[in-house]
Amino acid sequence: MAKTGGEENHHIVRELLAHRRYTGPLIEAGKAAKLLHASDSLRLMILDFQPGELSAGREYEFDPEFHRQAGAALKLLHSQAQCLDPGYEARLTQKFLVLLEREHRIEPAACRQIEQMLRSYEPQPAVLVPTHGDWQPRNWLADQGELRVIDFGRFEFRPAASDLARLAVQQWRVRPDLEAAFLQGYGHDPREGEAWRIMQLREGLGTAVWAHQVGDRDFEAQGLQMLAETLAQA
Repeated sequence: MAKTGGEENHHIVRELLAHRRYTGPLIEAGKAAKLLHASDSLRLMILDFQPGELSAGREYEFDPEFHRQAGAALKLLHSQAQCLDPGYEARLTQKFLVLLEREHRIEPAACRQIEQMLRSYEPQPAVLVPTHGDWQPRNWLADQGELRVIDFGRFEFRPAASDLARLAVQQWRVRPDLEAAFLQGYGHDPREGEAWRIMQLREGLGTAVWAHQVGDRDFEAQGLQMLAETLAQA
């Protein structure tokens, strides 16, 4: 399979880094494609074929055993390296305060509450690991019940809990058994109190603002719902 992108497509750069340095354990476990050829100048990569169908919208999206496999596979990715970044959370706080000033449809009262939460948050040094950035069924292939992972275009070093953000507000929201199965596969729960709540706040804010700017009403609605639920718990 060939993937390419123009100069404005930063996902190709991220995916190349992931495949060159951090997909090895997943490849060894039969969970990810092998990089066969890459060209930085052409912004091109050729990957080994991955059999299977996307699990999103199929029975595997809500299958506990499949979520257990997803947790175990994610642990393989996360366990390869870690670094302590004292300024990570502070930088993100500033980034999302700026994002709040862009055009969106978040209610003024909610904006004030979001700003207050971000400004009052006292970030601690963050442990960062190699993360996928979009770990959810739309990037999980099901090959006769076996999980395989695709699309590392949002790869980056982040807190481990960030890879659980989408699942928490989508599949796990109505199926706690899937969450339990995933964490069994992963080995423990990487989410931590206040840091997780702020992470969910940022995730909802980023989704609502970005989706509004590109005109994706369904994704925007999901972001607004994420914000409403996080703010209700504050």
